[in-house]
Amino acid sequence: MTREMLFALALGYLLGSIPFGLVLTRLTGKGDIRKIGSGNIGATNVLRTGSKPLAAATLLLDCLKATAAILLAEQLWPDTQIYAAAGALIGHLYPVWLGFRGGKGAATLFGILIALLWQAAIVYAIVWLLVLLTTRISSVAGIAAAISAPLAALIFHSSLVPLLLGFAVLVLWKHRKNILRLRRGTEPRIGRVKA
Repeated sequence: MTREMLFALALGYLLGSIPFGLVLTRLTGKGDIRKIGSGNIGATNVLRTGSKPLAAATLLLDCLKATAAILLAEQLWPDTQIYAAAGALIGHLYPVWLGFRGGKGAATLFGILIALLWQAAIVYAIVWLLVLLTTRISSVAGIAAAISAPLAALIFHSSLVPLLLGFAVLVLWKHRKNILRLRRGTEPRIGRVKA
């Protein structure tokens, strides 16, 4: 691995590890998001504070931090996009500042696709929205969208299939508790108060 690749990986990690859900909830007086609902720092848990605009802002920023990392790395060190992408996702999932307990990666993976393969990003967004509107379960939408990423890349004959497959596996791993709750029928739906 070259020095430029390492720089891109580090840049991606630093940007990806910014916990926007935690930062925004603290700045707006909502407290520590890690002590609310599931304890996750992502947009779905931010929604449990009762603020839709705050949840939307978290979703957007968690997405765009990955896009920004990739585009910036490409400007500084050409042909290092995939390293910045990997750093951004790993940074979001395992931020050093939060004891390596980060988000689940659905929004950040979308931001990666926007920068690396826009066609797959469109598929991802459609799958995410359709599944979310149909099931009202955020984890199911995130899982389905993550699985769609390498499949979409395969359809568009992209060399990114192995990378996106690895990213999808990471997102699924972070959703393992959600998958267990889905099997038990106890996974909460959006808009429904958890008992």
